[in-house]
Amino acid sequence: MPQSTSVVRRNGFTFKQFFVAHDRCAMKVGTDGILLGAWAPVAGVKRVLDIGTGSGLLALMLAQRTDESVIIDAVELDAEAAEQAQENIVQSPWAHRVTVHPEDVQQWVPRQTVRFDLIISNPPYYEQGVECATPQREQARYTTTLDHQTLLANATECITEEGFFCVVLPEHIGNTFTQQALSMGWHLRLRTDVAETEARLPHRVLLAFSPQAGECFSDRMVIRGPDQRYSESYTALTQAFYLFM
Repeated sequence: MPQSTSVVRRNGFTFKQFFVAHDRCAMKVGTDGILLGAWAPVAGVKRVLDIGTGSGLLALMLAQRTDESVIIDAVELDAEAAEQAQENIVQSPWAHRVTVHPEDVQQWVPRQTVRFDLIISNPPYYEQGVECATPQREQARYTTTLDHQTLLANATECITEEGFFCVVLPEHIGNTFTQQALSMGWHLRLRTDVAETEARLPHRVLLAFSPQAGECFSDRMVIRGPDQRYSESYTALTQAFYLFM
């Protein structure tokens, strides 16, 4: 998605209520993260965990969407990204509610004594492939340091019985991820297939799983209408964040 209309400072992305610097993060602010942060269900949530927070984008979006009593923990393996996330959060209106943990989630989760009502992750999804420009980008893109089974297992350890675990993935990988989650005892409760336009096939999927069985609600969203402007549904979902909406 072009950022030129909403970038005010050169090293990041300016939203209505906060700024995300991302020049020291392997993965930049993009449509995937913005979709997930705006879409994840927050009703009744008291504690949130963001796995692989990167720049802190998802943690900040969820802080904006939830009330003052909600506590958010953001875990990030890459030291530089964790430092930048911390700086972004300190400069936001919600510094008192969001804590960045610069460590491997696989070591962090077993030490936790609380459970989370919402766990959110924009996870690595490629198998090891073409070499990336930096080890940091490779870590953010590939499942070598956090494969999907491990991600699901970590979420299982620390979610409440009625909680939601939400991810955004490429559509074909999302289908495999769903089968893996179901085989591990998760239940798919929400699914939104995302297409760039009405004429194109979905390229991303938003998924919400819960330990608790229940009805699964599925829908489809297009990002742009025939005139190439943002669709009504995409605008309704994201307008609380974008400066130009």
